[in-house]
Amino acid sequence: MERLGSRNSYAFMNLTINGETRKFNSGLNIQTLLVELDLADKPVVVELNQKALAPSEFESQNLSDNDQLEIITIAAGG
Repeated sequence: MERLGSRNSYAFMNLTINGETRKFNSGLNIQTLLVELDLADKPVVVELNQKALAPSEFESQNLSDNDQLEIITIAAGG
């Protein structure tokens, strides 16, 4: 929990993912978020604040409080 004035306070951020707001530890990038969501090994399309990202951007794209993401898993089928 975050406590005001505490030396050991934790920083959190709110992210809205597919319309649902959730709380995460600060300092995440897209790749670490995908690991937390158990999606790191799945083919996904990620949109951050209405901008589609290439998979090559996942590690370098840091997340901020109140970012909005759409994450879509790609499934093969016929």
